[in-house]
Amino acid sequence: MESEDYEESKERVALVAIVVLASLAVASLLIAFSYYCYIRNKVSKRLKFQKGEEVESKNGVSSIQVATEKGLQVFTYKQLHSATGGFGKSNVIGHGAFGSVYRGVLHDGRKVAVKLMDRAGKQGVDEFKVEVELLSRLRSPHLLALIGYCSDNNHKLLVYEFMANGGLQEHLYPVAGSNAVYSKLDWETRLRIALDAAKGLEYLHEHVSPPVIHRDFKSSNILLDKNFHAKVSDFGLARLGSDKAGGHVSTRVLGTQGYVAPEYALTGHLTTKSDVYSYGVVLLELLTGRVPVDMKRGPGEAVLVSWALPKLTDREKVAQIMDPALEGQYSLKEVVQVAAIAAMCVQPEADYRPLMADVVQSLVPLVKIHRPTTKAGSCSSFHAAKSPTAQGLGRASP
Repeated sequence: MESEDYEESKERVALVAIVVLASLAVASLLIAFSYYCYIRNKVSKRLKFQKGEEVESKNGVSSIQVATEKGLQVFTYKQLHSATGGFGKSNVIGHGAFGSVYRGVLHDGRKVAVKLMDRAGKQGVDEFKVEVELLSRLRSPHLLALIGYCSDNNHKLLVYEFMANGGLQEHLYPVAGSNAVYSKLDWETRLRIALDAAKGLEYLHEHVSPPVIHRDFKSSNILLDKNFHAKVSDFGLARLGSDKAGGHVSTRVLGTQGYVAPEYALTGHLTTKSDVYSYGVVLLELLTGRVPVDMKRGPGEAVLVSWALPKLTDREKVAQIMDPALEGQYSLKEVVQVAAIAAMCVQPEADYRPLMADVVQSLVPLVKIHRPTTKAGSCSSFHAAKSPTAQGLGRASP
């Protein structure tokens, strides 16, 4: 009898052990399956995100899809066609190498500028991509804000904030017979524009890492709002610079005649000092009211830099090259100081040119009335970089 009870007890223990082991096995399978589902879901989300970022090719034309966290609005061609009145001629406010720019009004009432790309081929598409990728990351009150874009099949459009007073070039050199009304820029307004533009380049060079080199800085790419505050625009040719001290990136020479730095034109070596040279040319335009290259002028006067540079450090000669449109309404002391800055910026040797931080610090005391500005900050996809303390215009970059 005791033997039978002992056997039954052993069977019960064995049964309980089997049930426990089976339960543990089922639980393990459930945990493994749950983990598999979790990993699969995570990988699926990551793939979807990457697809939203990648450049796809359809019918040989690239189209960009930018993730929503970059803060850009994606428009349809139909929306922008409606906003610009069917891209009517009466709404054209500018032309560039990229295409035409149209005045537009969005459905929420915001005024915008819509750039319609009409350049066929890879270069036009590349410029479109560069503008979208760069301006979706850069944040500065001195850079023209990109609101959104359209990439419907063959249609490539960029939507910017509207700048009521157009480009600086239009005000310096009004087109004869044009119906547009241009304001004569007084000396204080020119100083303020020079400072705003300098702050735009300073942000690109000093406050993002790696630095951004504009590569096509010129008076037509400085836009003015209703109060004549300036913003730097048109980043289609921009390049990321070198992080190394004194380093350069090698690239084919692009830009606008008269603004291209000599070392870049000769070697293809591009640095932030290439932008500094272009900025110096713009300062000369503000001082003299002359275009960078004018073959109709007399011997020795066709190229603005060559003609002006020998005169910039002579007080009497500086007064002689000033824009007649100013009618002598300026402080000669301030003019001499700005001429000295311009002279440093257009030095043939890049190492002798100042940093844009130095230029900004030199211009700030000359601008009597200017708007409060937000401190330039770092942007989402670049690492923050500390701006070096300016030590004067004679300092070369490290």
